[in-house]
Amino acid sequence: MGFKRPESVLVVVYNEDNQILCLQRQDDPDFWQSITGTMEVGEEPLVTAIREVAEEIGVDVNSPENGYHLVDARVVNQYAIRKEWQYRYGPGNTVNTEYVFYLKIAKEESIVLTEHLAYHWLSLDKALALLWSPSNVAAVKRLQSHLV
Repeated sequence: MGFKRPESVLVVVYNEDNQILCLQRQDDPDFWQSITGTMEVGEEPLVTAIREVAEEIGVDVNSPENGYHLVDARVVNQYAIRKEWQYRYGPGNTVNTEYVFYLKIAKEESIVLTEHLAYHWLSLDKALALLWSPSNVAAVKRLQSHLV
């Protein structure tokens, strides 16, 4: 397996009660986050976001039955890659570029975890207190300003 590309997506998933889906990482149980994933070679951010939602929670955004659609927040973050993860990106790659999306799904939607230990649907305030990544917190605050 080669090095990861230092470009990724962040997909903040929420429901009709304005609850945020928070996922507990397997490799760091103290790290709670929204859906994230590395862009593959030749992949555009929207395609990555759709793929990562399917991979991480088992939801097919493109299914016509559910009527879901990803919203591009038109926000691009850059941040330092955690030192403990830099080996995944190869020499000299210390900054990641992240594209932000939002996805509203039904609270009854079946969540199937494949890459995380647990999930919680949390109020905006509780999600903000639990989420680890500053860019994830900023994305939820941005969403909050549109929902309230």
